[in-house]
Amino acid sequence: MIQAPVSNELFERAQHTIPGGVNSPVRAFRAVGGNPRFMVSAKGPYMFDEDGNQYVEFINSWGPMILGHAPAVVQEAVMAAVPNSLSFGAPTRKEVEMAELIVSMVPGIEKVRMVNSGTEATMSAVRVARGYTGRSKFIKFEGCYHGHGDSFLISAGSGAITLGVPDSPGVTTGVAADTLTAPYNDLNAVQTLVDANKGEIAAIILEPVAGNMGLVVPEQGFLQGLRDICDKEGIVLIFDEVMTGFRLASGGAQQLYGVTPDMTTLGKIIGGGMPVGAYGGKAEIMNYVAPAGPVYQAGTLSGNPIAMSAGMAMLSHLKNNPEVYAQLEQTAARMVAGMEANMQKLGVKFTINRVGSMFSIFFTDKPVTDFESAKTSDTALFGKYFNAMLKRGIYLAPSQYEALFISTAITDELADQYIQANFEALQEALEIA
Repeated sequence: MIQAPVSNELFERAQHTIPGGVNSPVRAFRAVGGNPRFMVSAKGPYMFDEDGNQYVEFINSWGPMILGHAPAVVQEAVMAAVPNSLSFGAPTRKEVEMAELIVSMVPGIEKVRMVNSGTEATMSAVRVARGYTGRSKFIKFEGCYHGHGDSFLISAGSGAITLGVPDSPGVTTGVAADTLTAPYNDLNAVQTLVDANKGEIAAIILEPVAGNMGLVVPEQGFLQGLRDICDKEGIVLIFDEVMTGFRLASGGAQQLYGVTPDMTTLGKIIGGGMPVGAYGGKAEIMNYVAPAGPVYQAGTLSGNPIAMSAGMAMLSHLKNNPEVYAQLEQTAARMVAGMEANMQKLGVKFTINRVGSMFSIFFTDKPVTDFESAKTSDTALFGKYFNAMLKRGIYLAPSQYEALFISTAITDELADQYIQANFEALQEALEIA
Protein backbone atom coordinates (compact mmCIF):
# COMPACT_ATOMS: atom_id res chain seq x y z
CA MET A 1 0.00 0.00 0.00
CA ILE A 2 1.38 3.40 -1.01
CA GLN A 3 1.34 5.90 1.85
CA ALA A 4 1.58 9.67 1.40
CA PRO A 5 1.81 11.50 4.76
CA VAL A 6 4.30 14.10 3.45
CA SER A 7 2.17 14.84 0.38
CA ASN A 8 -0.88 15.20 2.62
CA GLU A 9 0.99 17.62 4.87
CA LEU A 10 2.20 19.68 1.90
CA PHE A 11 -1.32 19.83 0.47
CA GLU A 12 -2.64 21.08 3.80
CA ARG A 13 0.06 23.77 3.89
CA ALA A 14 -0.51 24.71 0.25
CA GLN A 15 -4.17 25.48 0.82
CA HIS A 16 -3.21 28.39 3.09
CA THR A 17 -1.21 30.18 0.39
CA ILE A 18 -2.31 28.76 -3.00
CA PRO A 19 -5.96 28.77 -4.19
CA GLY A 20 -7.23 25.24 -3.65
CA GLY A 21 -3.69 24.15 -2.81
CA VAL A 22 -2.69 23.71 -6.46
CA ASN A 23 -1.55 25.85 -9.38
CA SER A 24 -3.83 24.14 -11.90
CA PRO A 25 -7.29 22.81 -10.96
CA VAL A 26 -7.01 19.24 -12.31
CA ARG A 27 -4.08 18.57 -9.97
CA ALA A 28 -6.35 18.81 -6.92
CA PHE A 29 -7.77 15.25 -7.34
CA ARG A 30 -11.29 16.56 -6.72
CA ALA A 31 -12.66 14.52 -9.63
CA VAL A 32 -11.29 11.27 -8.20
CA GLY A 33 -11.14 11.83 -4.44
CA GLY A 34 -8.17 11.93 -2.11
CA ASN A 35 -5.24 14.31 -2.05
CA PRO A 36 -2.67 15.00 -4.78
CA ARG A 37 0.82 13.55 -4.64
CA PHE A 38 3.65 16.08 -4.53
CA MET A 39 6.42 15.04 -6.89
CA VAL A 40 10.11 15.53 -6.29
CA SER A 41 11.77 13.94 -9.33
CA ALA A 42 11.18 11.94 -12.49
CA LYS A 43 13.30 9.87 -14.84
CA GLY A 44 12.31 7.81 -17.85
CA PRO A 45 8.91 6.21 -17.17
CA TYR A 46 8.95 6.93 -13.42
CA MET A 47 7.94 9.74 -11.10
CA PHE A 48 8.91 9.86 -7.40
CA ASP A 49 6.88 11.69 -4.75
CA GLU A 50 7.88 13.39 -1.51
CA ASP A 51 7.14 10.17 0.39
CA GLY A 52 9.58 8.15 -1.72
CA ASN A 53 6.90 6.32 -3.69
CA GLN A 54 7.66 5.34 -7.28
CA TYR A 55 5.03 5.52 -10.01
CA VAL A 56 4.96 4.37 -13.62
CA GLU A 57 3.25 7.36 -15.11
CA PHE A 58 1.06 8.05 -18.12
CA ILE A 59 0.57 11.83 -17.96
CA ASN A 60 4.06 12.74 -19.15
CA SER A 61 3.59 16.37 -18.08
CA TRP A 62 0.36 16.33 -20.12
CA GLY A 63 2.05 15.24 -23.30
CA PRO A 64 5.52 16.65 -23.96
CA MET A 65 7.61 13.85 -22.47
CA ILE A 66 7.55 11.68 -25.60
CA LEU A 67 10.98 10.29 -24.72
CA GLY A 68 10.14 9.91 -21.04
CA HIS A 69 11.28 12.20 -18.26
CA ALA A 70 14.66 13.92 -18.34
CA PRO A 71 15.97 12.37 -21.59
CA ALA A 72 19.70 12.91 -22.00
CA VAL A 73 19.33 14.62 -25.39
CA VAL A 74 17.18 17.38 -23.87
CA GLN A 75 19.04 17.67 -20.57
CA GLU A 76 22.36 18.10 -22.33
CA ALA A 77 20.97 20.86 -24.55
CA VAL A 78 19.59 22.74 -21.54
CA MET A 79 22.81 22.41 -19.55
CA ALA A 80 24.81 23.70 -22.51
CA ALA A 81 22.53 26.76 -22.81
CA VAL A 82 22.31 27.74 -19.13
CA PRO A 83 25.82 29.27 -18.76
CA ASN A 84 25.01 31.77 -21.53
CA SER A 85 22.23 33.34 -19.37
CA LEU A 86 18.59 32.44 -18.81
CA SER A 87 17.06 35.24 -20.86
CA PHE A 88 18.09 38.16 -23.04
CA GLY A 89 14.96 39.99 -24.13
CA ALA A 90 16.68 40.23 -27.50
CA PRO A 91 16.75 38.03 -30.62
CA THR A 92 18.88 34.88 -30.66
CA ARG A 93 20.09 32.42 -33.27
CA LYS A 94 18.10 29.65 -31.52
CA GLU A 95 14.81 31.41 -32.24
CA VAL A 96 15.58 31.47 -35.95
CA GLU A 97 16.70 27.83 -36.01
CA MET A 98 13.65 26.77 -34.00
CA ALA A 99 11.29 28.60 -36.36
CA GLU A 100 12.98 27.02 -39.38
CA LEU A 101 12.69 23.58 -37.80
CA ILE A 102 8.98 23.98 -37.02
CA VAL A 103 8.25 25.27 -40.53
CA SER A 104 10.10 22.28 -42.00
CA MET A 105 8.01 19.81 -39.97
CA VAL A 106 4.46 21.18 -39.76
CA PRO A 107 2.53 21.27 -43.09
CA GLY A 108 0.32 24.25 -42.17
CA ILE A 109 3.03 26.60 -40.91
CA GLU A 110 4.95 28.97 -43.19
CA LYS A 111 5.75 31.51 -40.46
CA VAL A 112 5.65 31.09 -36.69
CA ARG A 113 5.66 33.31 -33.58
CA MET A 114 6.98 31.98 -30.25
CA VAL A 115 5.01 32.61 -27.05
CA ASN A 116 5.17 31.22 -23.51
CA SER A 117 2.16 28.92 -23.20
CA GLY A 118 -0.55 27.15 -25.12
CA THR A 119 -3.11 29.62 -23.80
CA GLU A 120 -1.09 32.52 -25.22
CA ALA A 121 -0.88 30.69 -28.52
CA THR A 122 -4.62 30.12 -28.90
CA MET A 123 -5.58 33.60 -27.71
CA SER A 124 -3.15 35.13 -30.18
CA ALA A 125 -4.22 32.91 -33.08
CA VAL A 126 -7.87 33.90 -32.73
CA ARG A 127 -6.90 37.59 -32.49
CA VAL A 128 -4.83 37.32 -35.66
CA ALA A 129 -7.67 35.52 -37.45
CA ARG A 130 -10.01 38.34 -36.48
CA GLY A 131 -7.54 40.96 -37.64
CA TYR A 132 -6.94 39.15 -40.92
CA THR A 133 -10.63 38.64 -41.76
CA GLY A 134 -12.07 41.80 -40.19
CA ARG A 135 -14.70 39.63 -38.48
CA SER A 136 -15.46 39.18 -34.77
CA LYS A 137 -17.05 35.79 -34.14
CA PHE A 138 -15.50 32.34 -34.02
CA ILE A 139 -16.65 28.76 -33.55
CA LYS A 140 -15.29 26.38 -30.93
CA PHE A 141 -16.42 22.87 -30.00
CA GLU A 142 -17.97 21.52 -26.80
CA GLY A 143 -15.37 19.63 -24.79
CA CYS A 144 -12.36 21.11 -26.61
CA TYR A 145 -10.12 23.11 -24.28
CA HIS A 146 -7.99 25.91 -25.64
CA GLY A 147 -6.61 27.37 -22.44
CA HIS A 148 -8.16 29.80 -19.99
CA GLY A 149 -8.58 32.82 -22.25
CA ASP A 150 -11.94 34.55 -21.77
CA SER A 151 -13.17 33.68 -25.26
CA PHE A 152 -12.66 29.97 -24.69
CA LEU A 153 -14.46 29.59 -21.34
CA ILE A 154 -17.87 29.48 -22.96
CA SER A 155 -20.60 26.85 -22.85
CA ALA A 156 -23.05 26.15 -25.63
CA GLY A 157 -26.46 27.76 -25.55
CA SER A 158 -29.71 25.82 -25.61
CA GLY A 159 -29.76 25.44 -29.38
CA ALA A 160 -27.35 25.07 -32.24
CA ILE A 161 -27.55 28.75 -33.23
CA THR A 162 -27.83 30.36 -29.79
CA LEU A 163 -25.04 32.45 -28.37
CA GLY A 164 -22.70 31.04 -25.77
CA VAL A 165 -22.89 31.82 -22.06
CA PRO A 166 -19.86 32.30 -19.80
CA ASP A 167 -18.53 29.20 -18.07
CA SER A 168 -16.65 31.19 -15.44
CA PRO A 169 -17.27 34.33 -13.40
CA GLY A 170 -15.11 37.10 -14.79
CA VAL A 171 -15.97 36.26 -18.40
CA THR A 172 -18.29 38.95 -19.74
CA THR A 173 -21.42 38.37 -21.75
CA GLY A 174 -19.94 40.65 -24.41
CA VAL A 175 -17.04 38.26 -24.92
CA ALA A 176 -19.42 35.29 -24.89
CA ALA A 177 -21.56 36.85 -27.61
CA ASP A 178 -18.75 36.42 -30.12
CA THR A 179 -18.15 32.76 -29.24
CA LEU A 180 -20.29 30.17 -31.02
CA THR A 181 -20.22 26.56 -29.89
CA ALA A 182 -20.95 23.34 -31.76
CA PRO A 183 -20.81 19.64 -30.85
CA TYR A 184 -17.58 17.93 -31.88
CA ASN A 185 -17.89 15.75 -35.00
CA ASP A 186 -21.11 17.53 -36.06
CA LEU A 187 -20.65 19.20 -39.45
CA ASN A 188 -24.36 19.98 -39.75
CA ALA A 189 -24.24 22.06 -36.55
CA VAL A 190 -21.22 23.94 -37.87
CA GLN A 191 -22.96 24.67 -41.17
CA THR A 192 -26.03 25.89 -39.25
CA LEU A 193 -23.89 28.31 -37.25
CA VAL A 194 -22.13 29.55 -40.38
CA ASP A 195 -25.43 30.08 -42.21
CA ALA A 196 -26.92 31.95 -39.22
CA ASN A 197 -23.87 34.22 -38.93
CA LYS A 198 -23.07 34.80 -42.59
CA GLY A 199 -19.91 36.82 -43.11
CA GLU A 200 -19.34 37.28 -39.37
CA ILE A 201 -17.18 34.27 -38.48
CA ALA A 202 -13.44 34.84 -38.43
CA ALA A 203 -12.25 31.39 -37.37
CA ILE A 204 -13.08 27.84 -36.46
CA ILE A 205 -10.76 26.45 -33.79
CA LEU A 206 -10.59 22.85 -32.61
CA GLU A 207 -8.36 20.11 -31.33
CA PRO A 208 -8.05 17.92 -34.45
CA VAL A 209 -7.90 15.00 -32.02
CA ALA A 210 -9.65 16.08 -28.84
CA GLY A 211 -7.79 15.36 -25.62
CA ASN A 212 -9.68 17.42 -23.07
CA MET A 213 -12.93 15.48 -22.84
CA GLY A 214 -10.96 12.30 -22.71
CA LEU A 215 -9.61 11.28 -26.09
CA VAL A 216 -12.18 11.74 -28.87
CA VAL A 217 -11.28 10.90 -32.46
CA PRO A 218 -12.42 12.97 -35.45
CA GLU A 219 -14.88 10.94 -37.49
CA GLN A 220 -14.03 10.25 -41.12
CA GLY A 221 -14.63 13.37 -43.17
CA PHE A 222 -15.05 15.73 -40.21
CA LEU A 223 -11.75 17.59 -40.53
CA GLN A 224 -11.98 17.75 -44.32
CA GLY A 225 -15.58 18.95 -44.00
CA LEU A 226 -14.41 21.84 -41.81
CA ARG A 227 -11.68 22.61 -44.33
CA ASP A 228 -14.29 22.76 -47.10
CA ILE A 229 -16.61 25.05 -45.12
CA CYS A 230 -13.76 27.40 -44.27
CA ASP A 231 -12.59 27.54 -47.88
CA LYS A 232 -16.10 28.36 -49.09
CA GLU A 233 -16.81 31.01 -46.45
CA GLY A 234 -13.40 32.69 -46.09
CA ILE A 235 -13.02 31.43 -42.50
CA VAL A 236 -9.63 30.78 -40.93
CA LEU A 237 -9.31 27.13 -39.82
CA ILE A 238 -7.18 26.80 -36.67
CA PHE A 239 -5.90 23.46 -35.41
CA ASP A 240 -5.01 23.56 -31.74
CA GLU A 241 -2.15 21.06 -31.72
CA VAL A 242 -0.82 21.94 -28.28
CA MET A 243 -1.31 18.28 -27.33
CA THR A 244 -1.10 16.52 -30.69
CA GLY A 245 1.67 18.50 -32.36
CA PHE A 246 4.75 16.30 -32.88
CA ARG A 247 3.16 13.57 -30.72
CA LEU A 248 0.87 11.84 -33.22
CA ALA A 249 3.32 12.34 -36.09
CA SER A 250 6.32 14.53 -36.77
CA GLY A 251 3.96 16.96 -38.49
CA GLY A 252 1.14 16.54 -35.98
CA ALA A 253 -2.46 15.50 -36.48
CA GLN A 254 -2.64 17.56 -39.67
CA GLN A 255 -0.02 15.30 -41.21
CA LEU A 256 -1.68 12.18 -39.85
CA TYR A 257 -5.11 13.06 -41.27
CA GLY A 258 -3.95 14.89 -44.39
CA VAL A 259 -5.91 18.08 -43.69
CA THR A 260 -3.94 21.34 -43.59
CA PRO A 261 -5.29 24.22 -41.46
CA ASP A 262 -4.68 27.92 -42.06
CA MET A 263 -3.19 28.35 -38.58
CA THR A 264 -1.76 26.00 -35.95
CA THR A 265 -1.13 26.45 -32.25
CA LEU A 266 1.63 24.52 -30.52
CA GLY A 267 2.98 24.07 -27.00
CA LYS A 268 4.37 21.55 -24.53
CA ILE A 269 6.50 19.40 -26.83
CA ILE A 270 8.24 22.32 -28.58
CA GLY A 271 9.83 23.15 -25.23
CA GLY A 272 10.87 19.60 -24.46
CA GLY A 273 9.01 20.05 -21.17
CA MET A 274 9.86 23.73 -20.62
CA PRO A 275 7.02 26.32 -20.58
CA VAL A 276 6.57 27.42 -24.17
CA GLY A 277 4.04 27.85 -26.95
CA ALA A 278 3.82 29.02 -30.54
CA TYR A 279 1.32 29.88 -33.22
CA GLY A 280 1.88 29.89 -36.93
CA GLY A 281 0.26 29.52 -40.30
CA LYS A 282 0.13 30.84 -43.82
CA ALA A 283 2.57 33.67 -44.43
CA GLU A 284 -0.18 36.01 -45.64
CA ILE A 285 -1.99 35.58 -42.31
CA MET A 286 1.10 35.70 -40.08
CA ASN A 287 2.24 38.89 -41.82
CA TYR A 288 -0.64 40.61 -39.98
CA VAL A 289 1.26 40.12 -36.71
CA ALA A 290 3.22 43.12 -35.36
CA PRO A 291 5.71 44.45 -36.24
CA ALA A 292 5.05 43.16 -39.77
CA GLY A 293 1.37 44.02 -39.51
CA PRO A 294 -1.29 45.73 -37.38
CA VAL A 295 -2.29 42.89 -34.99
CA TYR A 296 -0.40 43.46 -31.76
CA GLN A 297 1.05 40.60 -29.75
CA ALA A 298 4.23 40.64 -27.68
CA GLY A 299 6.02 38.71 -24.93
CA THR A 300 9.12 39.65 -22.95
CA LEU A 301 10.23 36.04 -22.53
CA SER A 302 9.01 34.72 -25.87
CA GLY A 303 11.72 32.67 -27.57
CA ASN A 304 13.42 32.08 -24.22
CA PRO A 305 16.85 30.60 -25.04
CA ILE A 306 16.59 27.73 -22.54
CA ALA A 307 13.17 26.65 -23.83
CA MET A 308 14.36 27.02 -27.43
CA SER A 309 17.39 24.83 -26.72
CA ALA A 310 15.25 22.14 -25.10
CA GLY A 311 12.72 22.28 -27.93
CA MET A 312 15.37 22.16 -30.63
CA ALA A 313 16.83 19.02 -29.08
CA MET A 314 13.42 17.34 -28.80
CA LEU A 315 12.14 18.21 -32.27
CA SER A 316 15.44 17.41 -33.97
CA HIS A 317 15.42 13.99 -32.33
CA LEU A 318 11.85 13.33 -33.48
CA LYS A 319 12.57 14.52 -37.02
CA ASN A 320 15.71 12.39 -37.32
CA ASN A 321 14.28 9.28 -35.64
CA PRO A 322 10.89 8.49 -37.22
CA GLU A 323 10.99 5.03 -35.65
CA VAL A 324 9.89 6.73 -32.42
CA TYR A 325 6.33 6.83 -33.74
CA ALA A 326 6.35 3.15 -34.72
CA GLN A 327 7.53 2.27 -31.20
CA LEU A 328 4.83 4.41 -29.59
CA GLU A 329 2.18 2.83 -31.80
CA GLN A 330 3.32 -0.68 -30.92
CA THR A 331 3.38 0.00 -27.18
CA ALA A 332 0.01 1.72 -27.17
CA ALA A 333 -1.60 -1.06 -29.19
CA ARG A 334 -0.19 -3.66 -26.77
CA MET A 335 -1.57 -1.82 -23.74
CA VAL A 336 -5.01 -1.19 -25.21
CA ALA A 337 -5.36 -4.81 -26.36
CA GLY A 338 -4.53 -5.96 -22.84
CA MET A 339 -7.04 -3.58 -21.28
CA GLU A 340 -9.77 -4.63 -23.69
CA ALA A 341 -9.17 -8.29 -22.85
CA ASN A 342 -9.31 -7.50 -19.12
CA MET A 343 -12.57 -5.59 -19.32
CA GLN A 344 -14.24 -8.15 -21.54
CA LYS A 345 -13.23 -10.87 -19.09
CA LEU A 346 -14.66 -8.90 -16.15
CA GLY A 347 -17.81 -7.85 -17.97
CA VAL A 348 -17.06 -4.12 -17.74
CA LYS A 349 -18.99 -1.68 -19.91
CA PHE A 350 -16.27 0.27 -21.68
CA THR A 351 -15.12 2.21 -24.70
CA ILE A 352 -11.43 2.85 -25.39
CA ASN A 353 -10.49 5.58 -27.83
CA ARG A 354 -6.92 5.72 -29.11
CA VAL A 355 -4.87 7.56 -31.70
CA GLY A 356 -1.17 6.71 -31.69
CA SER A 357 0.27 7.24 -28.22
CA MET A 358 -2.85 8.95 -26.80
CA PHE A 359 -5.80 7.02 -25.35
CA SER A 360 -8.71 7.15 -22.90
CA ILE A 361 -10.89 4.60 -21.13
CA PHE A 362 -14.57 5.51 -20.80
CA PHE A 363 -16.75 3.38 -18.55
CA THR A 364 -19.68 3.32 -20.95
CA ASP A 365 -20.79 0.91 -23.65
CA LYS A 366 -21.72 3.80 -25.95
CA PRO A 367 -19.36 5.07 -28.65
CA VAL A 368 -17.71 8.29 -27.46
CA THR A 369 -17.67 10.78 -30.33
CA ASP A 370 -18.34 14.12 -28.59
CA PHE A 371 -18.69 15.70 -25.16
CA GLU A 372 -22.28 14.54 -24.61
CA SER A 373 -21.36 10.89 -25.21
CA ALA A 374 -18.19 11.30 -23.11
CA LYS A 375 -20.42 12.37 -20.21
CA THR A 376 -22.19 8.99 -20.28
CA SER A 377 -19.06 7.47 -18.71
CA ASP A 378 -19.37 6.29 -15.09
CA THR A 379 -17.18 8.91 -13.41
CA ALA A 380 -17.68 7.40 -9.95
CA LEU A 381 -16.28 4.10 -11.21
CA PHE A 382 -13.41 5.99 -12.83
CA GLY A 383 -12.57 7.58 -9.48
CA LYS A 384 -12.41 4.17 -7.81
CA TYR A 385 -10.34 2.81 -10.68
CA PHE A 386 -7.91 5.76 -10.58
CA ASN A 387 -7.22 5.28 -6.88
CA ALA A 388 -6.87 1.51 -7.27
CA MET A 389 -4.27 2.08 -10.00
CA LEU A 390 -2.48 4.68 -7.84
CA LYS A 391 -2.20 2.12 -5.03
CA ARG A 392 -0.44 -0.17 -7.51
CA GLY A 393 2.08 2.47 -8.49
CA ILE A 394 0.40 3.52 -11.76
CA TYR A 395 -0.10 7.28 -12.08
CA LEU A 396 -2.97 8.29 -14.39
CA ALA A 397 -4.59 11.62 -15.13
CA PRO A 398 -6.84 12.42 -12.14
CA SER A 399 -9.89 13.05 -14.32
CA GLN A 400 -12.09 11.03 -16.63
CA TYR A 401 -11.91 13.87 -19.11
CA GLU A 402 -8.16 13.88 -19.76
CA ALA A 403 -6.23 11.81 -22.30
CA LEU A 404 -3.34 9.58 -21.28
CA PHE A 405 0.05 9.68 -22.98
CA ILE A 406 2.65 6.99 -23.61
CA SER A 407 6.40 7.60 -23.87
CA THR A 408 9.17 5.60 -25.48
CA ALA A 409 10.38 4.85 -21.95
CA ILE A 410 7.48 2.38 -21.54
CA THR A 411 9.00 -1.02 -22.28
CA ASP A 412 7.04 -4.18 -23.06
CA GLU A 413 7.65 -5.25 -19.46
CA LEU A 414 6.17 -2.02 -18.11
CA ALA A 415 3.26 -2.28 -20.53
CA ASP A 416 2.52 -5.75 -19.19
CA GLN A 417 2.85 -4.42 -15.63
CA TYR A 418 0.25 -1.81 -16.50
CA ILE A 419 -2.09 -4.42 -17.98
CA GLN A 420 -1.86 -6.55 -14.83
CA ALA A 421 -2.47 -3.53 -12.61
CA ASN A 422 -5.44 -2.61 -14.81
CA PHE A 423 -6.99 -6.04 -14.21
CA GLU A 424 -6.47 -5.90 -10.44
CA ALA A 425 -7.66 -2.29 -10.19
CA LEU A 426 -10.84 -3.08 -12.12
CA GLN A 427 -11.54 -5.97 -9.77
CA GLU A 428 -11.08 -3.67 -6.78
CA ALA A 429 -13.16 -0.85 -8.28
CA LEU A 430 -15.97 -3.28 -9.16
CA GLU A 431 -15.60 -5.03 -5.77
CA ILE A 432 -15.06 -8.38 -7.43
CA ALA A 433 -13.51 -10.90 -5.01
